[in-house]
Amino acid sequence: MFSLKILIVEDDPVSALLLQRALEKNRHEILGIADSGEKALEILAENHADMVMMDINLAGELDGIKTTEIINEIYDVPVVYLSASSDAETLNKVVGTNPSAYVIKPFNIRELNMVIELAIYKDRKEKELQKLNNELEEKVKQRTIELYNANKELMKALEKEREINELKSRIVLNVSHGFKTPLTSILSSAQLLQLYAEKDHPFKPKITKHAFKIENSVRALNNLLTSVLFFGKADADKIEFRPKKMFLGAFVKEVLDTVSASKENDVKIKTELVNLPKVITSDSELLYQIFENLLSNSVKYSKDGQEVVFKLEFDGKKLVGTIEDKGIGIPKAEQDQLFERFFRAKNVGIVEGSGLGLSIVKKCIDVLKGQISFESDTKNGTIFKVEIPVS
Repeated sequence: MFSLKILIVEDDPVSALLLQRALEKNRHEILGIADSGEKALEILAENHADMVMMDINLAGELDGIKTTEIINEIYDVPVVYLSASSDAETLNKVVGTNPSAYVIKPFNIRELNMVIELAIYKDRKEKELQKLNNELEEKVKQRTIELYNANKELMKALEKEREINELKSRIVLNVSHGFKTPLTSILSSAQLLQLYAEKDHPFKPKITKHAFKIENSVRALNNLLTSVLFFGKADADKIEFRPKKMFLGAFVKEVLDTVSASKENDVKIKTELVNLPKVITSDSELLYQIFENLLSNSVKYSKDGQEVVFKLEFDGKKLVGTIEDKGIGIPKAEQDQLFERFFRAKNVGIVEGSGLGLSIVKKCIDVLKGQISFESDTKNGTIFKVEIPVS
């Protein structure tokens, strides 16, 4: 049994003396005997106590319960109540002060020792728990501060990234637009050279040949700039769905004319138009990007003498386009990268390209809320299928 410094608060001298002898017999030190709540507080103000034995009914303004409330608030010392009554009313009064224990008078020494041990054990465990709670609260507070600071840094980084992306988009747009005008002039000059070459001229074959090279190079560069401009807008979240009425026949002709004019091999395009209405409502620019890129790729990666089949049909709710070729195909191991920017399969050889076409197609289809699928292997070529809602 450990020794404690105990303050006895009891206004009955006989009871106080008996309690003192019982406690001292168990080697506890008695700090003093107070016959009132006021006297008890005076003793505690000058001495440290490990425990207070408190009579509930005290003479004076402060009874045992009020005195315990003050002790709990100021000194945080475990209190064991002493009372001759154990009725429900008395018990209800003491519960609110969270006593360490409750002893009914008269008591025996064995019972008293057990109550004191339990009271001290309860007090220590409560203080340990409170310490752990305080440490946890401090850790939570510190972690909250760290997360707040980290979030601030993240927001700054995101804002900086947004500014950099905006700057990049502006640079891309400005530089691309800067290229447009001279490219248009070069293309016009090449076309004029071809026109002059139609007349009798000793260098007619050479003029035609080089004019054709200039025109094709300019078209390729112009397509690249168009792709860069597209992704400049995409990165700035400026790609919008802008539906309007369009003549489907004229649209298909424009796509075929563009692809035919830019092809550099002897590949034929077979067109199958099924149940197409005269007019539909959709975004013609996005549709153009989809079919022009898919058809150009099929032609580009096919060999001389091969045929590309371009089938377009309308099922009442959507356009269904199928582009089938017998070209070089896409290796199975690389097909999951097909729609990534700048991706080009390892089997393309010397065929030039930017690696942007299919990523543009995918972006346009997403904006149009359509779907794209494909089948491909290096022996049988590639089939692309797109389904796009229209009205």
